[in-house]
Amino acid sequence: MILSNGELWALIFVLSAFAYLCKAMGLIVVGGRTMPGVVERCVALIPASLLAALVVKDTFTSMQDVALDARAAGLAVALVAVWRRAPFIVVVVAAMAATAAVRALG
Repeated sequence: MILSNGELWALIFVLSAFAYLCKAMGLIVVGGRTMPGVVERCVALIPASLLAALVVKDTFTSMQDVALDARAAGLAVALVAVWRRAPFIVVVVAAMAATAAVRALG
């Protein structure tokens, strides 16, 4: 399904309004009340889980197809670098170099 430019902007506007409404509803419903500790810990993890989901989606898909290409090698190198507690710039440069090396070889 291909959207026209106007339909795409309408979709962006509707989804943005819905996201804002969801955030506002959270403030209205919860208000000044404190949440149980379990709920607060889960809510604190939501941004990280959403970011991880976006990284996985962008790494392993190309348009509408599942793809396993050089981006997966870059992600693997980045994961190892993060696991070894490398500085952020080292993680980025290592992932970039791995991706470029795989693309150059393939």
